[in-house]
Amino acid sequence: MKSTTRTAALIVGLGLSAAACATAPEPNSGYLSTYEGMVTRSDTVRASVRLRRDDDAARRIEQVHIERAELTADAAPALSAEDWALVLGEIDRQVCYELSERFTVVDSPAPDVARVRLAATRISPTGQAGSAASAVAGYFIPGPIGLRAPGTTGGLAAEAEMLDPEGRQVAAIVWARNATVIGTDDPSLSRVGDAHQLAEVFGDMVGDAFAPADRKPRAIADPDPCARFGPRTRPEGFVVRAVTGLYQPELSGGRKPVETPPAAQPDDQP
Repeated sequence: MKSTTRTAALIVGLGLSAAACATAPEPNSGYLSTYEGMVTRSDTVRASVRLRRDDDAARRIEQVHIERAELTADAAPALSAEDWALVLGEIDRQVCYELSERFTVVDSPAPDVARVRLAATRISPTGQAGSAASAVAGYFIPGPIGLRAPGTTGGLAAEAEMLDPEGRQVAAIVWARNATVIGTDDPSLSRVGDAHQLAEVFGDMVGDAFAPADRKPRAIADPDPCARFGPRTRPEGFVVRAVTGLYQPELSGGRKPVETPPAAQPDDQP
C-alpha cells in the first residue's frame, strides 16, 4: 500500500509541475487538394488548428458522402495495423456523427453529392506504464480532472476537406492535439488510447469547420446514416472506465482492423 501511495504522490507531483501548453502546429502533409487560404485559429488552448471555409459554397451543400479515413505514409510507423485501424475507425465515426447533425449523410458517392475526405497524419503512441500509474493515482484522488505522467501521453494529427460535386474545395481543416498531463484525457493501456479519444475532438472541429455558421443542428436521421461506422454509444466502455480508470478503445466501436494501411494520396481534383 505504501508503494502504491508513493506512486500516486509521484504522479500528482509531476502533473502539478507540468504546465498545459498548446500543441505545436503540424506541417502540411500534402493530403488536401489545396492549402491555400487557410487561417490559424488563435482561440484554441491545447490544439493547433488551421482552416478555411467558403460560406456561400457551404450553404449550397446539403448532401455529403464521407469517405473512409486514410493514413498518410509516415503517420504511425511504430504502430500495428490493428492499432491504426482502431484510430481510423474512430475518426470515421466521430466525423460522421458531427456532420450528420448539419448535412444529409449518404452511403454512396453520386455526381450531385459533396465528398468528405479524411486522413490521420500523425498518431503518437500512449505510454502504457505511465498510464497504469496514472490510473492508480486516479483511484486515490478521484475527480473530473486527471493527472498523467509527463512524457507518456500520445496524440493525433489529422486533416479533412469537403469537396463540392465539381471537385472544388469548400472547406478544409488541419488539426493536431496531444493529450495533456492535467486534464480530462483518460489513461489507457492501449498504445492508441489517446489518439482514439482525440478523434472525438477532431470530429467536433470538423463539424464546426465545414458547416456554415448559420446552419442549425438537426435531429439524427432514422435510419442512422452513420451506422456503417459503428454504434454511437458503447455502454461497456463507460463501465470499464468507471471501474478501472482506464480508457479501452476496443470497446468504443469503429471498423475492424485490416491487413495493410490505406494509402492516402493528394486528391487529383482541381
